[in-house]
Amino acid sequence: MTKNMAQKRAKKAQRRKELVAQKRRVEALENSLPARVARAAQAPILHCYGDEALFEVGMGTVILTRGGSSHQLTLGMFLIDTFSLGIKDVTFRPIEGFAFELLMAAANASSPAVSVEPSYARKLLRDLAAWSQSIGFAPHRDFAVIERIFGDVSADDSDAVFQFGRDGKPVYISGPSESAEQVLERAAQVQKHLGDDPLDMVA
Repeated sequence: MTKNMAQKRAKKAQRRKELVAQKRRVEALENSLPARVARAAQAPILHCYGDEALFEVGMGTVILTRGGSSHQLTLGMFLIDTFSLGIKDVTFRPIEGFAFELLMAAANASSPAVSVEPSYARKLLRDLAAWSQSIGFAPHRDFAVIERIFGDVSADDSDAVFQFGRDGKPVYISGPSESAEQVLERAAQVQKHLGDDPLDMVA
């Protein structure tokens, strides 16, 4: 009798343990980056911007926001280098409307942004990622996941044609956060693609 009761308690405790573990796995999945991006992609698109001088200076951002209102948004932001490195950094986070206005004001102070069609923005990001990968620079590790914030927006709806690099050739722009080793490695990678042509580098 005592043995049976102990076995029942042990089974009940094991079931509780399994249920708790299962609940934690579900919560982890729901809070994962892919799940959060998928949920955000269901909300209406509120803003889509790109830097006006992107192809002249080679560096800039693409910004997409979604949300049920202009007060609480989800931001997808992509720092891009159209001269060689491609998708350098990505950001995905909730942001209040006022904070987003401040972000855009600060961004416009250095490089004015213009409103663009979401299909244009998605095509730009995908084409750039493919081009930069072809010369040896993979997009940021979270790009494929965060790019899904575009949801059902089709890049094929845009007929834009992009020319990356400068005059069709990659140019390396070193950034302030790059180590000396990174600068040497990236410059060497661009030179490898250029072959005998001289490397054009912007410090």
